[in-house]
Amino acid sequence: MADSSSHTGQADLPQSAPLLAGHARMTWVAALVFLCAVVPLLNLVVPAGSVLHISDFMVALVGKIMCYAICALAIDLIWGYTGILSLGHGLFFALGGYAMGMYLMREIGLDGNYKSALPDFMVFLDWKTLPWHWALSHSLFATLLLVVLVPGLVALVFGYFAFRSRIKGVYFSIITQALTFAAMLLFFRNETGFGGNNGFTDFKRIAGLPIATPQMRMFLFVLTALFLLGFYLLARYLVASKFGRVLQAVRDAESRLMFSGYSPLGYKLTIWVISAVMCGVAGALYVPQVGIINPSEMSPANSIEIAVWAAVGGRATLIGPIVGAFLVNGAKSWLTVAYPEFWLYFLGALFIVVTLFLPQGVIGLVRRLRGQQP
Repeated sequence: MADSSSHTGQADLPQSAPLLAGHARMTWVAALVFLCAVVPLLNLVVPAGSVLHISDFMVALVGKIMCYAICALAIDLIWGYTGILSLGHGLFFALGGYAMGMYLMREIGLDGNYKSALPDFMVFLDWKTLPWHWALSHSLFATLLLVVLVPGLVALVFGYFAFRSRIKGVYFSIITQALTFAAMLLFFRNETGFGGNNGFTDFKRIAGLPIATPQMRMFLFVLTALFLLGFYLLARYLVASKFGRVLQAVRDAESRLMFSGYSPLGYKLTIWVISAVMCGVAGALYVPQVGIINPSEMSPANSIEIAVWAAVGGRATLIGPIVGAFLVNGAKSWLTVAYPEFWLYFLGALFIVVTLFLPQGVIGLVRRLRGQQP
């Protein structure tokens, strides 16, 4: 008897696997409901004296850590799945932050200390006009484009020459660290028009609305949560696709991949740019919530911390770097208050312990305890 496919003349095609299945889907939906509905209710509606109330401090802290989690997720795409360790992703984070900060400085208008249309630091330095690179900073739409385009173009140019030259391993990591350090020194200079040492701060409005209200703070919190959850879905889609399998082949056996007829350059460059854009978006979300952006965000130490979050949580797991960002930064928030002199020792010890005893991070440990394959 002929099978049913013979009637249509076509063979049955395999069904594609769902993006999220089982517990992963339930966890994602639970996170969406909690961050976008429960937290706003507990912060804005529940009275401050109630045990269920979530304080403004906690909202700001979690919002900041979610921005860091986006960066950790971005690092996992290039380090965990592609085998490219970047120690310069703080640059892309800061570029997105500066693009948003320039817009927020223009939104201050005449409410600055000097009552001038120019930002206060420009008036203090006796500038008469805005520099050319501030030309589009008055437009929120243009700013949102720049948040994506500036980190993306910098990553595209740098990545093209680096990957075409077959720079890899520790040499690539050192070059990325040198790049972000050079950018930090450039942004520290007053004549570049980025606020020098102090950077940008004292923001008043965003899109004409006051930035320091509970409603705006919660809007930014929910927006950050949506971007984090959305980027997680994007990352899941990428790594589960043929594109993602090629990235893992680049990580595991790039020479064999080339012998198979693939050119790694396009794949590496694409994921590198996507990763940089994710960090730029994280920086743009970070600045209005924290209220400041300065060149220290480009410091090599910050980029190293991003890699630490991914390593602690578990590389090549996607959820691991997010967990690592929350664990490390939650501990940092507590230790810098309770034991400020020991924080750096804790961070160093944590990285050593993970490297020696938990090479697959916290998620790998949890999977082993549950009897699953790491």
